[in-house]
Amino acid sequence: MTLKITESEEHLLIENCRKKDQKAQKEVFDKYSPKMLGICNRYLRDFDQAEDVMVGGFVKVFSRIDQYKGDGSFEGWVRRIMVNEALTFIRKNKNMYLEVDIEVADREPDYSTLSNSLEANDLLKLVHDLPTGYRTVFNMYAIEGYSHKEIAKALGISENTSKSQLSRARVLLQKQLLKSERSLNQNLQ
Repeated sequence: MTLKITESEEHLLIENCRKKDQKAQKEVFDKYSPKMLGICNRYLRDFDQAEDVMVGGFVKVFSRIDQYKGDGSFEGWVRRIMVNEALTFIRKNKNMYLEVDIEVADREPDYSTLSNSLEANDLLKLVHDLPTGYRTVFNMYAIEGYSHKEIAKALGISENTSKSQLSRARVLLQKQLLKSERSLNQNLQ
């Protein structure tokens, strides 16, 4: 459950967090942690790792809260920190690009038969199951709205690698969607 607060209440919370007020920090954590955990979990397959990254992200939020100048939403600022924390974790702990079988994403599937019967949770599960590199670029581009230039800079890869990872992620997702759809249709018959 997300706690609803007004803009002036949020401003006061931020000011109190700047003063290291633990009650205000807890309130900010309680308000934003469910959504931020979801963001971290989109990047990391392991829930415990996602939770650790989120907690580390909030430590960074509170230690760097003076850097938030009020330009844009506070939630957006927190979100960017969480994404960066997840990316840092991936860079430190994963080999993002060597775990992918190129043959898996070699051809464009025929997705004209795809219907709208899959739910959003099914789609998120498919994204979650992508190889790390594909999932990371897909999340950053399609969900977070980063440009290929920003992705390349954040991940230390070329823009072409980012575009390639996104293209392969889309092909793999389309294949998985078709497979899920066929399985669903067979179960309904």
